[in-house]
Amino acid sequence: MSDRSLILQISNHHTASCGTPPRIEERAGQYLGYFENKYGEQMIFVFDRRSGAGQLYAGDAGWETPYEVVDGVAKELILTPEEGLWLRVCWESATAGDE
Repeated sequence: MSDRSLILQISNHHTASCGTPPRIEERAGQYLGYFENKYGEQMIFVFDRRSGAGQLYAGDAGWETPYEVVDGVAKELILTPEEGLWLRVCWESATAGDE
């Protein structure tokens, strides 16, 4: 990251058994989304606008495994309605104007 000021820094709320959390730094052409549910479970959505690829990191599912997101859905994970809504909104924001 350049010398620009940091605007968001979030600590891991999961136990060590959930693995090492990803260290994600902003890059050009990338969309980032963060979610935390009422239990403190955290998720990070990363979308690469150049490749059109989306990935979801979910602490309670193991930080070290990114899950593929296609059309706003992470098929390998069971999400709550709130988590699913958040992910779809992230997808729509990340892909707006791609049609």
